[in-house]
Amino acid sequence: MSQYVDGFVIPVPKANIEDYRKLAELARQIWLDHGALDYRECVGDDLDQEKTVTFQKAAGANPDETVVFAWITYESRERRDAINTAVMNDPRMAPMMTSTTMPFDCNRMIYGGFTTLVS
Repeated sequence: MSQYVDGFVIPVPKANIEDYRKLAELARQIWLDHGALDYRECVGDDLDQEKTVTFQKAAGANPDETVVFAWITYESRERRDAINTAVMNDPRMAPMMTSTTMPFDCNRMIYGGFTTLVS
């Protein structure tokens, strides 16, 4: 059975990257504690590409923002569903569930679940 991946593209104000990193470190621990196989959060570094749709454009990032590209890997979609239910019920998630504590606009996050095609 192929692994399952949740993928994210998130515009984040450059001034908030350190706050975002702290949030991402906690989220990583929570997902891994509940059984995720891998959890990665990557901040844009080489995004000015020619002849392609850039991550900034796809994410609708403003000049004062960068893009975070992130993914979580699971054994299967079924395990993803079970893990995400457990994560959402984890009390450590409570501070992340209110928009006033987030270092980015949650409504602008691009998210989807993906079946692994090649590994």
